[in-house]
Amino acid sequence: MTKITHRQNLILNFIREKGGSSNKEIREYLQGEVGELDRVTIIRDLEVLMSQNLVKQTGKGRNVRYKESIDNKLLNFFDVEKYFNILVDQRNLVNEGFNFKIFGNLDNSLFSKTELDRLDEINNDYQRRIKNLSPTILKKEFERLTIELSWKSSQIEGNTYSLIDTEILIKENKEAKGHTKEEAQMILNHKKAIDYILDKKSEFKKITLGKIENIHSLIVENMGVKKNIREGLVGITGTKYRPLDNEFQIKEVLEKMILVMNKKEIHPLVKSLVSILLISYIQPFEDGNKRTARLFSNAILLANNYCPLSYRSIDENDYKKATLLFYEQNSARFFKELFIQQFEFSLNNYFL
Repeated sequence: MTKITHRQNLILNFIREKGGSSNKEIREYLQGEVGELDRVTIIRDLEVLMSQNLVKQTGKGRNVRYKESIDNKLLNFFDVEKYFNILVDQRNLVNEGFNFKIFGNLDNSLFSKTELDRLDEINNDYQRRIKNLSPTILKKEFERLTIELSWKSSQIEGNTYSLIDTEILIKENKEAKGHTKEEAQMILNHKKAIDYILDKKSEFKKITLGKIENIHSLIVENMGVKKNIREGLVGITGTKYRPLDNEFQIKEVLEKMILVMNKKEIHPLVKSLVSILLISYIQPFEDGNKRTARLFSNAILLANNYCPLSYRSIDENDYKKATLLFYEQNSARFFKELFIQQFEFSLNNYFL
């Protein structure tokens, strides 16, 4: 995860606001914020920011200036801990409603070439491994991933089933004592949706609205949730962001997302990341949006021979913060870091 100090964060925000600054300008600004600092200390901070690919140096000699290094506007850095220390109603959102401009940044630049090359390389090992696994072992591994994904995805939504209780429910259809029927239904619906994806994974190479709706339909089955695109407003706890409330606009932005997903030049990992972020951001359904997003994102990975994510090791609070940060600031950086972390986790823990 990208980690910088308070002083380095001040420097980055100053450079961002000014559109570029000299060492002298940065030093004068910091003196007013944290007191007297020597030039060497500031240079060291700038070197850290450059090593994190947050800042770049331009010019030479006396003309050296420092600018924010960003290949995609959706990768703006935010200090997550500091950001969420601000009360909900005091946060300055980049846009309190849906930002249509984000479609101009949904491309391969969401990942660096180095990141994609490295992730492709380790995924190649996954592809070799699954080819050598027996059908019995392969089936067991997908069953294990199904259980752990169903558990964690449900836990993110407030479900209190333990991993062991989830395993018993899925394998033996026995509900855990002290839990609601709705919690059991949520987990079983995950299994149905994952089974559907695994049975038809090649069909997800081409994305349609109907396929997204099919996954959502399975996710909310028997839970009293209306299926199909919602027709009214939906509120989100813990944020001032308000999704679109017009059925026709919701369909419009979903179709725009699908156009991006179906571009051959877009890398599968980018498609997977974009789908989980955008479905969550659009909130096209009455309920079950983030669950649908997680499973649909995995459907894209499986269709393109990439390892699916179980999210088993993710901190649900980090997941929620990363999602809210995208809603409020359209910054995908923290979510992307979690996504990569969980992709690597799955590669190192399944199909071995």
